[in-house]
Amino acid sequence: MTIGFIGAGNMATALAGSISSSNPGVEIAVYDVNADAIARFSRAVSAVSAVASNVEVCAAADTVILAVKPQVMGTVLAEIATSENLLVSIAAGVRIATIEQAVPKARVVRVMPNTPALVGEMAAGYAGGAKATTSDMELVGRILSTAGVAHELSEELLDAVTGLSGSGPAFVARLIEAFVDSAVQNGLEHLVARELVLATFSGTARLLAKHKLTPEELVAMVSSPGGTTVAGRAVLEDSGYRDIIGATIRAAVDRSKELGA
Repeated sequence: MTIGFIGAGNMATALAGSISSSNPGVEIAVYDVNADAIARFSRAVSAVSAVASNVEVCAAADTVILAVKPQVMGTVLAEIATSENLLVSIAAGVRIATIEQAVPKARVVRVMPNTPALVGEMAAGYAGGAKATTSDMELVGRILSTAGVAHELSEELLDAVTGLSGSGPAFVARLIEAFVDSAVQNGLEHLVARELVLATFSGTARLLAKHKLTPEELVAMVSSPGGTTVAGRAVLEDSGYRDIIGATIRAAVDRSKELGA
């Protein structure tokens, strides 16, 4: 089986690396207008064949992942307009109907990945177009699962995925930044604070997942009556943080809808 990549940026490289490491028999074909990007891609991914054009990617591969920026998607689609491949788009905001109209014989699946794919911790949603088969959707699910977690959804829900997990790493990074800054203000050296905060965020997520705890259950585990956690919670839980987080994600979701309109 050959999987093609049109575009060889960071996300494409992360996905290709996960696919090739999990499926040693899979071959990868790639094209990018940037020769340096192809060179980086080829160093990071095994069993790669660099081809000379987008059309050649479609000719070489069974499944083609469209990993280009939304603003150049129109040009790419015009070049591969006769493709009959399974096309998997990871371009933010580009609707399935847009791709189907430009490449009418293709089967189309749209994916909203996120940047933790770079470390194998992706959180993604994906949706199939009118011609995508059950087998196509199962294949895309398997491909995405090599890089993290992926859920099949209806396309209208991909805006919510964009606002939550697509934009979410930036929001979480701001929270981490605030935790680190607070720790430094309380006397910790910056590198020590950063390491402790990163471990706290990562460990909390893993604990919730591994033991299938609800957030409320974990809060109760940590909160001794009259203790330090209760003192800190009193400030946090009176701050309106739920409304702030809700408004933050809603703004990102609304913007995703605007960009795809």
